[in-house]
Amino acid sequence: MRPRRTVQAGAVRAALVEAGGFRSAQDIYARLRAGGQPIGLSTVYRHLQSLAEQGEADVIRTSDGEATYRYCQAQGVHHHHLVCRTCGRAEEVEDRPVERWARAVAERFGYTDIDHVVEVFGTCGDCSA
Repeated sequence: MRPRRTVQAGAVRAALVEAGGFRSAQDIYARLRAGGQPIGLSTVYRHLQSLAEQGEADVIRTSDGEATYRYCQAQGVHHHHLVCRTCGRAEEVEDRPVERWARAVAERFGYTDIDHVVEVFGTCGDCSA
């Protein structure tokens, strides 16, 4: 069952879509507040987590452990990310060899019902120029 759509939920979703790239909850909160949206930081966190659980947002953790979110262009399709550590730009990547490797490792150790996350970080061409 999908959560009830509220004005605040819609505002968080719209801000995430407009932000592009991966953004922290604090970034989304600041964007909303600057636009005059009366919303609390805990509400932003809650709605971002809900979007992630519904598959509408991707979540990755920065090197310091902070969760960052991005509107998911490939909803419902398992994918990975190539992320610029400077500007946050991200590419959605499907890679069959990674999927085969994950299955093979799980099978070798007798694991079932596996899942995995692969995030690759680097510097994009624009930022390295």
